[in-house]
Amino acid sequence: MTEHEQLLTQVADKARNTRPWGWPSLPEPIDAATLARAEATLGFALPPLLAELYLRIADGGFGPEYGLLPLLDSAPSGEPAAVAQYLAHRESGREDPDWPWPEGVLPISHWGCGMYACVDCRSPRATVLLFEPNPGDPDHAWFLDAPGLADWLSSWVQGTGWYEEENEGMDLAPWTGSAGRGTPAP
Repeated sequence: MTEHEQLLTQVADKARNTRPWGWPSLPEPIDAATLARAEATLGFALPPLLAELYLRIADGGFGPEYGLLPLLDSAPSGEPAAVAQYLAHRESGREDPDWPWPEGVLPISHWGCGMYACVDCRSPRATVLLFEPNPGDPDHAWFLDAPGLADWLSSWVQGTGWYEEENEGMDLAPWTGSAGRGTPAP
């Protein structure tokens, strides 16, 4: 079994045995047509590992805190879908240029209070970022959560993420990769 397959198996096992807040059950995975519609709407492809999570494990409903957002359609938890969140953030950035949303950065999980875990779909390893707007400074709202999606998932499976109680106070490095990736004018 490859390391990639082993990680997917570990994520699937934990997904079946834990339920994030607001998710009564694990949703069914999406099909290839839904993935294609989501990618067409976004205008970019999902990183392969992220696509596999949605195609093989579930359409959201697993992962840290509130869990992964559904990809294209809202779920029983009431969480808006990742695609809808991305489009709304991009539009908001057009309306308020002080708060641009970087192109290709897909919100995948809601932390509450406007905070999101996001995947940089343009990075080779699918870097996971934390968007934390609450201090009110757009230049200091992005942090590097994990160098890649595989790392982020491993942290969740192993219980070593910054959000775990025993890691309270862990500082995340600022993410500076948004330069030049803001929201273009209409």
